[in-house]
Amino acid sequence: MWPAIKLSLELATVTTLLLLLLGVPLAWMLARCHGWWGETLAALVALPMVLPPTVIGFYMLILLGPHGPLGPLLARLGLHTLAFSFTGLVIGSVVYSLPFMVQPVRHAFRALGPGPWEAALTLRAGPLDAFWSVALPLAQGGILTGAIMCFAHTLGEFGVVLMLGGDIPGRTEVLSIVIFNAVDNLQWAEAGRLAAGMAGFSFLAVLAMFLVEKRVSRLRA
Repeated sequence: MWPAIKLSLELATVTTLLLLLLGVPLAWMLARCHGWWGETLAALVALPMVLPPTVIGFYMLILLGPHGPLGPLLARLGLHTLAFSFTGLVIGSVVYSLPFMVQPVRHAFRALGPGPWEAALTLRAGPLDAFWSVALPLAQGGILTGAIMCFAHTLGEFGVVLMLGGDIPGRTEVLSIVIFNAVDNLQWAEAGRLAAGMAGFSFLAVLAMFLVEKRVSRLRA
């Protein structure tokens, strides 16, 4: 149980950090795009929210497997496959949790309007400086919400990690898979304890998200 908890926390932490680096700039770009291609890209980013996790896991397994499109490139890098590895789990989790970071951050950027950005530019701030010193601080509520959602969502993910990582103890066996195995082996007491722990953590994560949004709303008022 404890190796699975440790692995789940590591996966959720790494995934959240990567999504902060990738998702926030992507959300900024989507918030400022109003053409059809911007909405098309936004729909593509949001697609994991409606696709079954097993579908995403299947395509990621094909993509990262030894006979997939990336197979020759992985072979040149000395990697036989990224499937059934922690790195593969991270890649799959980033893809699956991407909309949970991009959506709240995009809405936070759009809620700012063009005023603060244009004011910073009129004060001779460069685009990058205006982004770091104006846009990011004002959108911190959405960024914190996205980070909380991504961490909690990754921690409880089952379908993608099972399809892409299998069930290898110490390597890809995360907490949700341990619960599934416990139920499959009729170990109801252990499954109940783990499920109750994840339910309690999920409640605290959602509560923290609501408190962050409430505090940001008060500060803006």
